[in-house]
Amino acid sequence: MKKKRLNWLVLAASFYVFVKPVFAAEIRSDGNPAITISQSAPGPVSKARVRQLQDLRWGMFICWSFSTFSGKEWTPGVTNIDLFAAKDCDTDQWARAAQQAGMGYILFLTKHHDGFCLWDTKTTARKVTKAPLGRDVLAELKKSCDKYGIKLALYFSEGEWAWPDKPGGGRFPNQGGYNPKMKKAQLQELLTQYGPIEYIWFDHAVGDGGLSHAETVKWVKSFHPDCFVGFNHGEAAGDIRLGEMGRPGPVNRKTGIGADSGGVNYSGYQVAEFTYPVLPKHKGGAMWFYSLPEHDHLCLPAEIIYADYLGAVKYGNIFSLDVGPDYSGKLRAIDVETLSRVGDMIRIHAPAPAHPESGSAK
Repeated sequence: MKKKRLNWLVLAASFYVFVKPVFAAEIRSDGNPAITISQSAPGPVSKARVRQLQDLRWGMFICWSFSTFSGKEWTPGVTNIDLFAAKDCDTDQWARAAQQAGMGYILFLTKHHDGFCLWDTKTTARKVTKAPLGRDVLAELKKSCDKYGIKLALYFSEGEWAWPDKPGGGRFPNQGGYNPKMKKAQLQELLTQYGPIEYIWFDHAVGDGGLSHAETVKWVKSFHPDCFVGFNHGEAAGDIRLGEMGRPGPVNRKTGIGADSGGVNYSGYQVAEFTYPVLPKHKGGAMWFYSLPEHDHLCLPAEIIYADYLGAVKYGNIFSLDVGPDYSGKLRAIDVETLSRVGDMIRIHAPAPAHPESGSAK
């Protein structure tokens, strides 16, 4: 009996080692310890998982950070996080508006290039819980999403302006700095404390932070194998192709559907996403974030948004419409009204998802 029990324990231990990622300490060239994962490259997501994502159809992209209050698209050089002056936030309003619009998910900006974190991270004091609001916005949003039956996806800037130079001299591409250890730690928090996460929208605008896209995908998948991973440009990797300022189109279109070229020699994409702001072009203020009060009457027509929704359904894309909360943490009245109109159109007219096969020509 004891021998049989010992054999079972050995078998169980072997199985645990086989299926669990093995973490190992590593000393980098800069002398700092890091954590790496000793495991094979992650495999592709299942066809069933691809269809789950496609069935979400479209969602709300929430951009809310320093740039909301600076009136500029990018806001570098911030030393006092009190610039984020919001004293209230209504994540229930966001999720309720998404539900009324027939959206399947909310894509939330967790951190822009300025490094200000919209969750209660342990990696830095540059976070919303240290700002006047003093609340974990991501945690509140997760509860609101669950309440209204909305899935959650995350936007994450790979690099930060304030991160140090690359070891050995020089800067990383586009002045994004080098801190792979913090990048990993922040992603681990997001994936283990706020999940499940449908996909992560990585912004490569200021570089990869010192962790390649292939390494980033491997790290994400080690915690959450079913989480899709995409990058708006840079090294082609992951399984969701992002279309910044894009339009509907088949996943195998090598020229992409937005700012990303699509990676002409890359064939790993399973789903294509596209996104653009609800604000039409205007002078002054921002596009992706809440602009200025004088622009509160500006909004794309519901008919244009609905047409792109139909395109997303046709090609099996997911469509993320950017809608930025204002200074009080609420969506503009015109945005809520427009989304409601699109939702009515969807309920009355929209077809079922097409579920095109990945790689099929359209």
